[in-house]
Amino acid sequence: MIIENKVFDEERALYGIKDLEIKNCKIDGPADGESALKECKNIKVDGCYFNLRYPFWHTDNAVIKNSEMTALCRAALWYNRNIEIIDTKLNGIKALREGSEISLKGCEADSPEFLWKCGGIKINDCKIVSEYPFFECRSINIDKLNLKGKYSFQYVENADIYNSYLDTKDAFWHSRNVSVYDSVVKGEYLGWYSGNLRLVRCKIIGTQPLCYCKGLVLEDCTMEDTDLSFERSEVNAEIKGEIESVKNPASGKISADSIKEIILESEYVDPSKTVIKTRA
Repeated sequence: MIIENKVFDEERALYGIKDLEIKNCKIDGPADGESALKECKNIKVDGCYFNLRYPFWHTDNAVIKNSEMTALCRAALWYNRNIEIIDTKLNGIKALREGSEISLKGCEADSPEFLWKCGGIKINDCKIVSEYPFFECRSINIDKLNLKGKYSFQYVENADIYNSYLDTKDAFWHSRNVSVYDSVVKGEYLGWYSGNLRLVRCKIIGTQPLCYCKGLVLEDCTMEDTDLSFERSEVNAEIKGEIESVKNPASGKISADSIKEIILESEYVDPSKTVIKTRA
């Protein structure tokens, strides 16, 4: 069955529908109703416009494509399972939360507190603007993400990120088992208090990165404007080019072409526990 070219603005307009396709419809209007597609299963949504609150709560097995959720469409997708979102704009605050098996492809999001406490996430070729994206998410696979954020990936677990541009302050704080490949990571205070953070062929930009880390690994990375790096971290780093400065690493090995300044304060760390080499 197909519902096509309709406008719905009442409360719970399509509550509990199953095995249905919704095409070129609008969830908008003066009745200002909420939760249009709550408790739905096995639905396809194509070319629809959402301008009201909470449209997809407790909705399972859904495909949403070629659609738009405006800034007024707050908290759009909560408590969902098996949701595929394709070529869609998600612009309301808190767009995704407490869901599992979520896939986004070719999407654009401008959503504070985007993707919180979700698991089984796949993201491909997306652009996201968010102050607090990916908070407490787990089992994440990302390829080709352009992210403009502030406090991104806090407390995430088990994530692999490829070919991405991450412009974000405070990324990966308290994260566990995260690997980032062939990407740019730009911001301040990257990765503090992380465990088993691995950066491979990445460009790292910004002040005071990678402090208080455990199991930190950098392979064939470059570092730009990275002063006071690695403070109190257990680190194994192979850097191409120059590091601005290294301060009080806890243990491990740091190798770079050059390091402008090395700060080792024996009252805070044991310098003998870290091998620091330059190739220049």
